[in-house]
Amino acid sequence: MTNFIFKDSLALRAGNVQLTADLAVPEAAKGLVIFSHGSGSSRLSSRNRFVAEHLQRSRFATLLFDLLTEEEDQRQENRFDIALLTKRLIDAVTWAQQNDYTKNLLIGLFGASTGAASALSAAAALGNEIIYAVVSRGGRPDLAAGVLPDVQSPTLLIVGGLDEEVLDLNRWAQDRLQCLKDLEIVPDATHLFEEPGALEMAAQLATDWFRKYLEPGKQHPLRESW
Repeated sequence: MTNFIFKDSLALRAGNVQLTADLAVPEAAKGLVIFSHGSGSSRLSSRNRFVAEHLQRSRFATLLFDLLTEEEDQRQENRFDIALLTKRLIDAVTWAQQNDYTKNLLIGLFGASTGAASALSAAAALGNEIIYAVVSRGGRPDLAAGVLPDVQSPTLLIVGGLDEEVLDLNRWAQDRLQCLKDLEIVPDATHLFEEPGALEMAAQLATDWFRKYLEPGKQHPLRESW
């Protein structure tokens, strides 16, 4: 059973709006993973929450938040405004750096679907001294094509083996990333990882990546030379 020092919903200030967020901080947390959900989704995404609970059991703090207000989400174009979503994600990182429960934790980003583009864009903007790792699940890193060479944070791309179009896009993005990177294919999984065991495998791959790069003292030895 996981014991938490904080687990509740709260308001996260981002620019001139307030966004609803769910923060969970286990005892002796190893790091913080901030989630960026896909278009048409929210902090209540069942798949992201599944991954978050998996991370919490491994003593990682998690922050899931709505990237858009209810009013903003009514406009379809906002859901694909990568610049806006990236700004919101950066604001969430800044908030976490100031929050009493999370300010001393190393930060990683987890992006799902279009959320992967904002996660990679935020990592490119902030650098690997702030964002220590990025994981994309069924992501669209191609939507961040212009900044992929600027990402320095170790990046893991997780894609379903049957999600052929997205797999091709991730291979394309992997070639353009200049950071430490890996592509993991979950066999027989489609885009939503609905097949038995598929989401569990994706969650474990993500957890292993964050264990490698977020736990203090376990950062890659080449980090200082990147």
